[in-house]
Amino acid sequence: MSVPVIFVAPFFVETTLRFLDAVADTDGVRLGLVSQDPLERLPQGLRAKLAAHWQVRDGLDRDQLADAVRALSARIGPPQRLLAVLEQLQVPLAQVRDLLGIDGMSAEAAKNFRDKSRMKQVLRQAGVACARHCLAADEASALAFARDVGYPLIVKPPAGAGARDTFRVEDDAKLRRLCQLIHPSAERPFLMEEFVTGLEHSFDAVTIRGRPVWHSLSHYFPGPLEVVENRWIQWCVLLPREVDDSRYDDIREMGARALDALGMGTGLSHTEWFRRCDGSVTISEVGARPPGAQFTTLIGYAHDIDMYRAWARLVVHETFEPPQRRYAAGIAYLRGQGDGKVKAIHGLDQAQREFGSLVMEARLPRAGQQPAAGYEGEGYVIMRHPETQVVERALARLVTLIRVELG
Repeated sequence: MSVPVIFVAPFFVETTLRFLDAVADTDGVRLGLVSQDPLERLPQGLRAKLAAHWQVRDGLDRDQLADAVRALSARIGPPQRLLAVLEQLQVPLAQVRDLLGIDGMSAEAAKNFRDKSRMKQVLRQAGVACARHCLAADEASALAFARDVGYPLIVKPPAGAGARDTFRVEDDAKLRRLCQLIHPSAERPFLMEEFVTGLEHSFDAVTIRGRPVWHSLSHYFPGPLEVVENRWIQWCVLLPREVDDSRYDDIREMGARALDALGMGTGLSHTEWFRRCDGSVTISEVGARPPGAQFTTLIGYAHDIDMYRAWARLVVHETFEPPQRRYAAGIAYLRGQGDGKVKAIHGLDQAQREFGSLVMEARLPRAGQQPAAGYEGEGYVIMRHPETQVVERALARLVTLIRVELG
């Protein structure tokens, strides 16, 4: 008996299509797709796996999504799952689930993850450490929070994703300029947070009906905000093999408590957290969706599994076989220096000689390529090895050895 499943992918970007393809290949699935892009733009092989498709004008609009789900239901049957991986889709998709009686995360729970101010209120009420914050609707309230907490501060949208549109503010003058630029209001306030210092990490967890069954841990070098502020920095993420080490006991406990408080049901979540200078743990943000920036690929290499297909089985059939961490794995993001298109890539031959045996996957920048808009950069290299120190040293060497020249 096949299970009707509807996947929402507003645009056919590569990462989204990997998740879509994994769902399409899951046993017992009859798959419908909702998108803004026309079906003709979907690769032929993936197109052939669909049972139905419905195009909408706005793939983030709740009402259009609800109409699309109703239309597809007439073709493939009432869906048992309504899925997406895009952060901005989590609330509208949950609203459609509530409206049409589809099992999965509710709109109230989705808002806990999407609205970062609400998220921090829920976490604090549950006794989970997180940065002090406020929603500033005007310059006066922003300055009042700054006087109370002190500089530096972080300013970002309440419903942001990752470190995009995030600013570090060091003084009153910069805060005033930011207020003049953004024009906060009661309808569109911005989120202000205490600036947390320490080492930044992530905690990616699988839960089934709210029960934690598996997790992964990673280290950032440096943190995402520093990467956003410095376009030239080539940064790294390391997944240590020692994921079960006792030094992570506190984040395991706090991460699970945060997910429970926020209302995580079945899925793969992504929690960003800090290890403060005093050793304590502070939660930064929690996403009720798979991690971006090639993390899902990286997790797969560390455990020698196809994590995309494991995710698909999890969200469709609520089954997951916890894998063992067989390797340390890491990714180096290659980012251009200068302005213009990619002109040249330096150091590749030496990098191949030194680390070729460690490389599992690479997407190298190409001459003439347009610079990337996001912090993932123009390319990446993924490496793995049974010893964490080997991968850590290789990443540190790689980002100094390879240089992407723009011009």
